Amino acid sequence: MKLRPEEIAAVLKAQIEGYQAEVEVEEVGTVLEVGDGIARVYGLRNALAGEMLDLPHDVTALVLNLEEDNVGVVLLGEDTLIKEGDLVKRSGRILQVPVGDALIGRVVNPLGVPLDDKGVVETDAFRPVEFKAPGVVQRQPVREPLQTGWKAIDAMIPIGRGQRELIIGDRQTGKTSLIVDTIINQKGQDITCVYVAIGQKASTVMQVVQKLEEYGALDYTIVVAATASDSAPLKYLAPYCGAAMGEHFLYDGRHAVCFYDDLSKHADAYRQMSLLLRRPPGREAFPGDVFYLHSRLLERAVKLSDELGGGSLTAIPVIETQEGDVSAYIPTNVISITDGQIFLQSDLFYSGVRPAINVGISVSRVGGNAQIKAMKQVAGRLKLDLAQYRELEAFAQFGSELDESTQKSLARGERMIQLLNQGRFDPQPVEEQVAVLFAGTQGYLDDVPVDRVAAFREELRVAMRAQHADLLRTIRDQKELTPETEAELRRAIAQFHTSFSPVGTIESAGAAAGAAPAEPDDAAGAPAASEGAPAGSEAGPAEPATPPAGEGDA
Repeated sequence: MKLRPEEIAAVLKAQIEGYQAEVEVEEVGTVLEVGDGIARVYGLRNALAGEMLDLPHDVTALVLNLEEDNVGVVLLGEDTLIKEGDLVKRSGRILQVPVGDALIGRVVNPLGVPLDDKGVVETDAFRPVEFKAPGVVQRQPVREPLQTGWKAIDAMIPIGRGQRELIIGDRQTGKTSLIVDTIINQKGQDITCVYVAIGQKASTVMQVVQKLEEYGALDYTIVVAATASDSAPLKYLAPYCGAAMGEHFLYDGRHAVCFYDDLSKHADAYRQMSLLLRRPPGREAFPGDVFYLHSRLLERAVKLSDELGGGSLTAIPVIETQEGDVSAYIPTNVISITDGQIFLQSDLFYSGVRPAINVGISVSRVGGNAQIKAMKQVAGRLKLDLAQYRELEAFAQFGSELDESTQKSLARGERMIQLLNQGRFDPQPVEEQVAVLFAGTQGYLDDVPVDRVAAFREELRVAMRAQHADLLRTIRDQKELTPETEAELRRAIAQFHTSFSPVGTIESAGAAAGAAPAEPDDAAGAPAASEGAPAGSEAGPAEPATPPAGEGDA
């Protein structure tokens, strides 16, 4: 085949005309020193705070310190692979994580890398780890309930969608159990849960995942795990990455709730990083910006205005105290940031109260706005009455003679404590809670022996589901007790009260014992009201077989 000179010339001309000079410029630095997951890099004059850097062996670093002649970075991979003199390249990207529906049902590390055996996370959506919280104008008041399924909490310390509610208490008081049951209770509620485990043993996280899978809750849950064996930078990033994953649903007009378990270990990881970066230590050796560490995280919880889609992101952080000391540095910081706290007390837990809530210092600053009207109607004075019962109980221990009204208040309080007790993995729908609490506050338990209250509670739930399903459905749909609904509820409870055996058979006593919570382990903390029973109620039951004892106010 002959080559024609004019063809060759035409090809060369076309290539010359289409030639574009491209110069690729990379800003490169070198590692000055490395150790303990921290490195100092020289030569990156234009690096940004929070920027990702590329190091050899596919290790990523995050810029935290911008100093005069070097930058301090934390390594998000295996730091033993990096040595002095290694080249470091700027990526030009602020740290971001994969987000989207593809993450639901998965267990990932803070960077979105799968830790389960379900393959790669298929998503093209990413969000920055650090994101400015919406301003006041972009928000609206919290008014939709986030039901936990625990009577004591939904009645006295209600949580709303978009709220920040702290769970605080010593280790092994049921904090994680409360979270697990809350996640289980969100089934069918059109809400995505993000559980962030910070500094926990991998075996503990696996137990939580197995429980969620067992109850079908993993179908709407993302688990972000930075376990005890992970580096401090990964523990530091975990809650921010969880918040970014939740924000994907928030800004899509949907609802999400993030559980940060727990922020005490998060603060410890940040302290470790800060000291290694030679930032000045302050109180308890924490750096000066440790308050901002948690405030910028929790401020991202929001109920967006309708103009922006009306989505919500709820934050439920956990803080572990030492010997019940809520006045330590990190606990007081987070208490002041959040919209209320649920304080779990060790002595209440070990005395069998589930959940072991100290009603006296537990509070929800959203209050009745986060409750349906029916719950407000039956539980209006419950929290105050229980707190008064605890005071009376302490006073009665001195053995002084008590008047009849005080004795009645103490008796009802004792029964309400048993009524509010609840076993693990048994979240209850709000309509059943309303029926059970109505029975307690209206005096139907006053003539039931204390050791039979648990049986009364469980058998009432069964009877309501079996014989009065339409009434429960009406309460759920109407969300309030109209005079007609209340009258029907009184008749239903009075009918059950008449047929209930105060003594009980051996079988029913055994069943009641099985319903009560037993073992004290933190993935356990069954619900209970660490508060007493309502001291008094305005009206007694409509038609019980035996009129309940009077109702004195505490």
